[in-house]
Amino acid sequence: MRVGGLAVAIAIAAAACRAPDGSREAGAAGSRTLPPFPQRPGDNAAASATSAAGTGPRIVILGDSLTAGLGLPVGQSYPALLQQRLMNEGLNYHIVNAGVSGDTSAGGLARLDWALEGDVRVMIVALGGNDALRGLPAEQLKENLAAIITRAQARGITVILAGMEAPPNYGRDYFVAFHQVYPALAKEYHVALVPFLLEGVAGLEGMNQADGIHPSATGARIVADNVWKVLKPVVKTSR
Repeated sequence: MRVGGLAVAIAIAAAACRAPDGSREAGAAGSRTLPPFPQRPGDNAAASATSAAGTGPRIVILGDSLTAGLGLPVGQSYPALLQQRLMNEGLNYHIVNAGVSGDTSAGGLARLDWALEGDVRVMIVALGGNDALRGLPAEQLKENLAAIITRAQARGITVILAGMEAPPNYGRDYFVAFHQVYPALAKEYHVALVPFLLEGVAGLEGMNQADGIHPSATGARIVADNVWKVLKPVVKTSR
């Protein structure tokens, strides 16, 4: 098992405990029952803009603010960068950015039917950071992600799972249990795995915006690299 450094864990914890306006949620450090994160008009501009244009079979990325591209121009979010790579490869797929700031795995499950509208061929599930902040049981995370995967697979959709790590707030047992959710699901449901979405980005100077939380334009390119390594062979073989 790969255990990231303290800087990585702290960066993930901070990312999860920020509201979309950049403020810290009151009581976040010790609460397991936080209310939903507030939303502002335009928080999910990347999602709406990416979904509004383009044709062809869809690749849906179900995620949180990291996917929505909070703090970046739409064209610099990692889903937009993946769209460009698909085009460069001559692959006629349309990326749908279904990232919602502050979303948990339960939130992703609740809006799954909407996200899977249309001709969806591939779904990338990039959820879990906010579950970790709230100290939600790892088993609950696993159940929610499993439900997302099975419902997508029942529609004949290929699923890619993007891993996330927990902060150290709740101790090593929780950290390990959380980490193990993603490879266990990938093995059980035979889905491709991005081991850690923020590999090479979290906690590293220059890879994040001024808040030290969300990837910078440079960091987003690395996140796109992490996902592309797994996505490219999937779309190449599924044509």
